[in-house]
Amino acid sequence: MEAHVLIGNPNTRKSTLLRCLSGCFNRSVRDMETAQGDKFKLYARASALQESRTTVAAFQEEVARSRCQQVLFSLWPGAHPHDAQAWPDAIAYLEALQRAGWVIRHAAVLGAHPLRPPAQSVVTLPSVLDQPINASAALLRQHFGWK
Repeated sequence: MEAHVLIGNPNTRKSTLLRCLSGCFNRSVRDMETAQGDKFKLYARASALQESRTTVAAFQEEVARSRCQQVLFSLWPGAHPHDAQAWPDAIAYLEALQRAGWVIRHAAVLGAHPLRPPAQSVVTLPSVLDQPINASAALLRQHFGWK
């Protein structure tokens, strides 16, 4: 599984950016295209996994049902305040997914959070709240290598 993840505190436009990138409202399979013209199926999920109280195992099962080889999702940097073990911080989610064989291809950290996720390519957008959403989405498309 190849993963692309948006990481940010609540109200850092994670869901809005994910919707701009994929056209997904909540969760669905989308037809996507790389900047080189290669087409692929992407499973996109808008709400942060901790916010929707989704465990790593439940998310893996959900993505497996989609039969996609690429996934776009979002995480909070920190754990859910009511159950940090069930819904841990972003690093713990990503490390668990990597142990399960997932490749964390791209990560984008939204806002001024100093987090450094374990991904092949990381971009930080500290001023995401100060620029138009389409400008942020264009930067992320370029970072992800998508059209």
